Amino acid sequence: MNVHNIMEDIVLQHVNTIYDLLKESNSAWLSCDCKNCRLDTTSYVLNRIPPKYVVSGRGLTHSLNALESDMQLKADIDALTNEGIRLISETKRPFHSLPRKDCEMEKTEIPVFNFPTFTGTVLDGTTFEPIAGASVLLKCNGMEVQMVDKTWANPAMTYKSTKGTYSFWIKPFQTNTVGVTQKFTFSLEISADGYTPIIYSFDLSLTSENLVKNELDSTYSVKIKDMVLFHADIQNEME
Repeated sequence: MNVHNIMEDIVLQHVNTIYDLLKESNSAWLSCDCKNCRLDTTSYVLNRIPPKYVVSGRGLTHSLNALESDMQLKADIDALTNEGIRLISETKRPFHSLPRKDCEMEKTEIPVFNFPTFTGTVLDGTTFEPIAGASVLLKCNGMEVQMVDKTWANPAMTYKSTKGTYSFWIKPFQTNTVGVTQKFTFSLEISADGYTPIIYSFDLSLTSENLVKNELDSTYSVKIKDMVLFHADIQNEME
């Protein structure tokens, strides 16, 4: 048995139950109960409660018994679920109503180049404060690249809530042979209202593998250096 956070199962059950109750009661403020919105709500709750990890059947049994009698935790989960449902209903993501298969990467056994996630931040060149509302377009070898699924956007936008940070996860490139190393040239086209746009290029070498990695691995990532934008009426001294 692998390490598992049993709170995922418990929270998902609570979320589905409350969604079903709200739907049955024709709640006026519930605007959507699709699977994507339910999973967004589940993530919202899980990010606000402590995890509970188990690695064995004995640990699972003990933890489930302990959690069953924890009425305060149940109340907290239900309260956070209702809070999350309201928030998700008001701020649904553009892809929320798409079939779940369009929001998941298909796992296939073919030779591919699996890309790490890319993350970076866009800053104001004068104050070095994060810029919200910046557009970041990722290209590979001069062509706009496709993301792993609909939950990842290209171009990506930066927001105040994420402190000017953006992220990408590229759909694997299919190839013919396993074990081949290839260099990819990427470029970022970054723009924001009132700022002079910039283009930043970088290279990444990858070795092809025999299986598509369809699970996010936070340890397999590339941190791109901070991108600095200057107001259109200010000269960039770095140029």
